[in-house]
Amino acid sequence: MNASEALRAGELVILPTDTVYGLCGPNTEEAARRIAELKGREAPQPIALVFADVEAAVAFAPGLDRARHLLPGPFTFVLAEGGVRVPDLPPDAAAAVRAVGAVLATSANRHGETDPRRLADVPAEIRAACAAELDGGELPGTPSTVVDLRGAAPLVLREGAVPAAEVLARLTA
Repeated sequence: MNASEALRAGELVILPTDTVYGLCGPNTEEAARRIAELKGREAPQPIALVFADVEAAVAFAPGLDRARHLLPGPFTFVLAEGGVRVPDLPPDAAAAVRAVGAVLATSANRHGETDPRRLADVPAEIRAACAAELDGGELPGTPSTVVDLRGAAPLVLREGAVPAAEVLARLTA
């Protein structure tokens, strides 16, 4: 089963992004529960919704329009609708995401462990629980920069692939 088929069937997959390997699933409560369980999270934590296309993401979360000029890119934006990400995906990964519109995604590691740069870095138990995986080679290994856009001024919640000062300058220019 390829990644697109697996996602359409409600299964979890591992996809390369522009930062780290992601543990992804369809946008359902069941997939969110399974992702949290695999990561070893004790308390529910928000999971970003990843889109392959900027226009689809802005249609879902209109507040993202103010960051459109940064997309696609290594950012997760927190909006009223939740966390939204439009990474610069490899073509096969983008096709898989487009097959279902958007996917829930978080790094494909156990909670608190190193973010996976290579498919081989993804823990065996996570790989075994996924119906498909795409190998995108070695990735940068630094997670996305998380920016809260809910207020009047953007606020960097986690510095990642892009330094906080650079993100803020690019958002307020």
